[in-house]
Amino acid sequence: MSRIEKVNTFVLRHRLAERFRFAQWEYAERRVCLVKVTAQGGAFGWGEGYGPAGVVRAGIDFLAPLLLGRDPLEQETLWQAMFRRSFDFARQGVLLGALSALDVALWDLKGKLLDQPVSVLLGGRKRESVRAYATGLYFRECADLPAALAAEAAAHRAAGFDAVKMKVGLGVEHDHANVRAVREALGPNAALMIDANHAFSGVEAADLARRAAPHGIAWFEEPLSPDDCDGYAELRRKTAIPIAAGECEARRAGFLRLFNGRCVDIAQPDICAAGGLTETKKIADMAYTFGVELAPHCWGTGIAMAAALHLLGNLDVVPGRLEERDPWLEFDRTENSLRDELTQPAFRAQNGRVAVPDRPGLGIEVDQGALERYGEAERSKV
Repeated sequence: MSRIEKVNTFVLRHRLAERFRFAQWEYAERRVCLVKVTAQGGAFGWGEGYGPAGVVRAGIDFLAPLLLGRDPLEQETLWQAMFRRSFDFARQGVLLGALSALDVALWDLKGKLLDQPVSVLLGGRKRESVRAYATGLYFRECADLPAALAAEAAAHRAAGFDAVKMKVGLGVEHDHANVRAVREALGPNAALMIDANHAFSGVEAADLARRAAPHGIAWFEEPLSPDDCDGYAELRRKTAIPIAAGECEARRAGFLRLFNGRCVDIAQPDICAAGGLTETKKIADMAYTFGVELAPHCWGTGIAMAAALHLLGNLDVVPGRLEERDPWLEFDRTENSLRDELTQPAFRAQNGRVAVPDRPGLGIEVDQGALERYGEAERSKV
């Protein structure tokens, strides 16, 4: 029986050539914490935590001693050991992002030890590829933002995407002008999602939903504060646009609140923040029982992308029918060298679809050169 021997963390940083922003703040860099869990004999798995990278690293340092000397195949037992140690002060938040990173790494390691893709270990591959939507269309300084967003949307359409997600949250009048311009650029047959990053009051969100509805919106993402469950339920009653949320939620307990309140049509856990693959698989099963679709939030490196692809490859889609709807993969198109250079093979969208990896574990390799180019000082627990 192999035992966990070492846990290493890596914080990577990439300075952006051009800043971009959304409703809450501005990005000048992409920064992420990765973790490598190594077992006796040299087999290893990679994980990634969502949240402030330095804080995620500290969380991994706190949790890693609970894994050393343990059987890496027992990922649920290890998940519970980490969660119970932090339950009193970290039922959600950045420390759960650290737990999520370790959990993803354990799944990658387990797949390599058993010579199976993670999607098979989750219960089986139900599809070999998934439909991707291009995430982009952030705010930036320019003379004519609607025209700039329209041009970017047209570029995504020309690249083969038949679905695009754009940012809103500048104010109802500005947002409606931007949505109208992007819809005209995409044409009538492409899906268009809008994402407010919880920028609106209930009145504002209802107003934008009313104005945007004629433009054929596939979903309205995070219109309200993640704490306002009653507001979500009320907004959902006021509009036929599907309501999506959950990237700020964690664990089954957090999503049960959304499901019991009939707050969302589409749940969006981030695997690297909500509890890893172990917990997100259970969130997905719970969503199915409530008749809620699941479209995981994914905004990191190829490690996060691979984890999302394996989950989506296994996902049961509601409602069940002979010809199922495709689940959605979030395919970030903003500048991010950490995403583009860190893992191999690189993920490519072909005609708007991305293949589910079929190699053991997550099915990706981390490039040592990229670790060195973008890395800060390494830490390890041995």
